[in-house]
Amino acid sequence: MAKLLFVFAALVACVIAEGNVVDLTPDNFDQFVDGSKGAFVEFFAPWCGHCKKLAPEYEIVGDAFAKVSEVVVAKVDADAHSSLGGRFGVTGFPTLKWFPKGSTTPEDYSGGRTADDIVKFINSKAGTKAKIPKAPTAVTDLDPSNFDRVALDSTKHVLVEFFAPWCGHCKTLAPIYEKLAIAFKNEPDVVIAKVDADAHRDLGTRFGVSGFPTIKFFPKSDKSGLDYNGGRELNELVDYINEQAGTERLGDGKLNDQAGRIDLFDEITSKFVDGNQAQLLADAEKLAEKEFSAEEKLSVKIYLKVLKSVKEQGAIYLKNEAQRIDKMIKSGSVSAQKADEFQIRLNILKSFNE
Repeated sequence: MAKLLFVFAALVACVIAEGNVVDLTPDNFDQFVDGSKGAFVEFFAPWCGHCKKLAPEYEIVGDAFAKVSEVVVAKVDADAHSSLGGRFGVTGFPTLKWFPKGSTTPEDYSGGRTADDIVKFINSKAGTKAKIPKAPTAVTDLDPSNFDRVALDSTKHVLVEFFAPWCGHCKTLAPIYEKLAIAFKNEPDVVIAKVDADAHRDLGTRFGVSGFPTIKFFPKSDKSGLDYNGGRELNELVDYINEQAGTERLGDGKLNDQAGRIDLFDEITSKFVDGNQAQLLADAEKLAEKEFSAEEKLSVKIYLKVLKSVKEQGAIYLKNEAQRIDKMIKSGSVSAQKADEFQIRLNILKSFNE
C-alpha cells in the first residue's frame, strides 16, 4: 500500500510540474504558496500573446531555481481558474507576483520580462544566488563593466552586435553570429561580441543605436563604432571581417587557399623547379632578412624549409608533402592552431606549381 501511495504521489508531482515551473490550481495553491518559502507566480491565459512570448523565458527561470529549496516558481491559468485571478486582483495577462517568505500577501512585479531580469529580482528578494545555465558560446558578452576594455582595445578588431532579447531579427541572426564567432576563434586579434542594448540602454545610446540588431565594427585604428550595413548571411559577415582585419578565414573557420602566401617569395617559388635553385635559394634567404610581421615570419620559415627540401629531394617532394599534410588535416586529430599551420604549408606548396 505504501508503495502504491508513493507511485501515486510521484504521478501527481509530474502532473503538477511542467518542467520546473509548478502548475497551481485552487486545489493546491495554498499548499505551495503558504509563506514557508518565497514564491514567484505568473497568472496567465493560454490565448495571451504576451504570455506565449514569456513562456520560454519563464521555463528558464524555473530551471534556474529547480534546486533552490527557498523558492518556488509557479504559474496559474487565470483564465481557467478566474477565482484565483480575482483573489489577487489580476486584471491582465501576464501578471507576475512575488510572495515573500513569511507572508501570503503578494507584491506586484513590474520589472523586465527576460529570464535574467526575473532571476535577478528573485535573488534580490529571497537572498538566493540562482544562476541561469549558459550554453557554451564563442561570442563575447559585453556589458558596462567590460565594454570599453574589450571593444575599445586598440590591439583588437572587434565586431559588436547590439541586440534585444525580444527582437525577432536578433533571434534569427543569433545562430549565424555564433558560427561567425567560431570561424574567428583562432584569430587572436579578432573579437566577435554582443551586448544586450535593451538591458544596457546607455551603451546603445552612446553609440547611436536606434534599432535591433545594430552591428558596429571597432577596428584597431578607429574606436568610434563604424556602422555595418552589409548582409547578415555568414559568408557576408566573414568577408567583411577578412577585408577589415586582413584575415583569411572561411565560414567553417578554416583558412582560405591564399592564407600565408607572400608575393615576393611566390616569385621565387614559381621559378624554382626549373630554375637556378642555388641562386634562387640564396635570394630567398636574403629576402628572409627583411622585416616581417609575426604572422609572416611563420610563412617565411616554411618557404625556406620547402625550398631547401625541393633542392635536396626534387619536385617529388612537393607531391609527397602535400599528400601527407592533406591526410593529417582530414584526420581531425590536429589542433585548430596546427590545422592553420598545415593549411599555410599546403598553400605554399601550391605556389611552386603556379
